[in-house]
Amino acid sequence: MRVQFTPRFVRMVRALPEELQEEVYEKVDLFRDQKNHPALKVHKLKGALKGFASFYINYKTRVIFETTKEGVILHAVGDHDVYKA
Repeated sequence: MRVQFTPRFVRMVRALPEELQEEVYEKVDLFRDQKNHPALKVHKLKGALKGFASFYINYKTRVIFETTKEGVILHAVGDHDVYKA
């Protein structure tokens, strides 16, 4: 699967602690290999983020993405407040 990163996503990842950055990269690789991996808890979003989906990095951190014909675009990463941005 082709995965693209928005500039915002890259900035958000760089702002995370190094340990969490590594976990983000590991989960993105897992997401690439097997989209519906149970550990990621991939789910569609509702409301203002309708058309987007999310997966878990850990209990607190999520990634917001959208699916396109070419693949997936990762838009944001962060705690539950990322849904408000």
